[in-house]
Amino acid sequence: MRIFYFSSRIICFFVSVFSFVTAAYAQTPLTSPAHIGFVYPLSSNGKNAAAYTNHFSLHIIAGVSKAETGAAIAGISNIIKDNATGAEVAAFSNHIGKTFHAATVAGFMNQVKTSADGAMVAGFLNLSGSMHGVQMAGFANLVQHDVKGTQVAGFMNMGANNSQAQVAGFTNIVKKDAGIQIAGFMNKSENVHTQVAGFLNMAKKVKGVQVGFINIADSSEYPIGVINIVKGGEKQVSVSIDETATTIASFKSGGRILYGILGVGYNFKDNPNPLYALQAGMGAHFPLLSHFRINAEATSLILTDFKKGYYHRQSLGIFPAYRFGSRVEVFAGPTFNVVQTEHGVGEELSNHYIWSKYRSNNKFRGEYIGGTAGVQVRL
Repeated sequence: MRIFYFSSRIICFFVSVFSFVTAAYAQTPLTSPAHIGFVYPLSSNGKNAAAYTNHFSLHIIAGVSKAETGAAIAGISNIIKDNATGAEVAAFSNHIGKTFHAATVAGFMNQVKTSADGAMVAGFLNLSGSMHGVQMAGFANLVQHDVKGTQVAGFMNMGANNSQAQVAGFTNIVKKDAGIQIAGFMNKSENVHTQVAGFLNMAKKVKGVQVGFINIADSSEYPIGVINIVKGGEKQVSVSIDETATTIASFKSGGRILYGILGVGYNFKDNPNPLYALQAGMGAHFPLLSHFRINAEATSLILTDFKKGYYHRQSLGIFPAYRFGSRVEVFAGPTFNVVQTEHGVGEELSNHYIWSKYRSNNKFRGEYIGGTAGVQVRL
C-alpha cells in the first residue's frame, strides 16, 4: 500500500511538471526566420502559419502569418493578421491588421484594418483605418479616420482629417480639417487651408485661398474664381459700358477682398454683323473710406458674331467707386487693353491704338488705353 501511495505521488508530480512545461511552451510566441511556401497551408509553417511571426516570407501564390518583421513577398496576396514592418509586396493585394514603418506595395489593393504607418502604393485602391505617411493609388485612397501625411490618387482621396496634402485627378473629400487639397474637379472639407480645383471647391472656413471656377465657403477672404459664394462676402449685379460701346451685365461675387466676374453683353456700335460679348475675370476691393474704395479688375472679353473670326480683349482697370447708402455703387476709371482679332472682327472698335501689328492669316494685335463706367447693386 505504501509503495502504491508513493508511486501515485511520483506520477502526479511528473504530470504537473509536464503540464507546466506544456503551458509555458504554448505561451511562447512562434517565430520563424523564413517562411517559404506555395499557398496556405502548403508552406514551411504549415497549418499553424497564422500563428507565426516571420522575418522573411516568400510565397508563390499567397501567404498567411500573424506578423512580419522584415519582408513579405507573394505572387498574389499577403495576409498578415497582426503587425507588419518592413516591406510587404504582392502582385495583387495585401491584407494587414496594422503596419509600422512599413512599405506596402500591391498591384491592385492594400488593406490595413487599423493604423497604417509608412507608405502604401497600389495600382487601384488603398484602404486603411488611419494613415501616417504617404498613400498613392491609381484610383482611390480611402481612410476611415485621420490622415497625417499625403494622399495621391488618380480619382479620389477620402479621410476624416488630413493634416497635409491631398492630390486627386477628380475629387478630394475630408469630413473635418484639411491642409491642402488639389483636384481636377472638386474639393470638399469643413475647415481647410488651401483648395485648388478645376471646377468646384466647398468648405466652411478657409484660412488660405480657394482657386476654382466655383468656390463656396462660409468664410474665405481670398477666393480666386469666376463664381464665389461666400457667406460673409459680397455679391453684386453690375451694368457697365466702355469706350467701344460694349455694354456688359455681370455678376460679381467673392470675399471682402477678392471677387470673381462673369458677364454677358452686346456691342452697340454700327457693325456689319451684331457682336455679342462674354466676359470673365477677377477683381479686388481696396477700401479707403466708409463709402469710397478702389476696385481693380483684370478681365477677358470675347466679342463674336457666331460666323467667322473673333475679337479677344484682355483688360486691366482701376475703378474708383462711391457707394450710395448700403447697396448702390457707381464706378468709373481707365483701362489698359490688349486686343487680338481675326478676319477684322471688331478691329475698328478703337481708332487710337498706341501699338498695333498685322500678322498672317488676317490676324491683328493692338494695345490702347480706354475707360469703363457703370453702376452695381449689392445683393
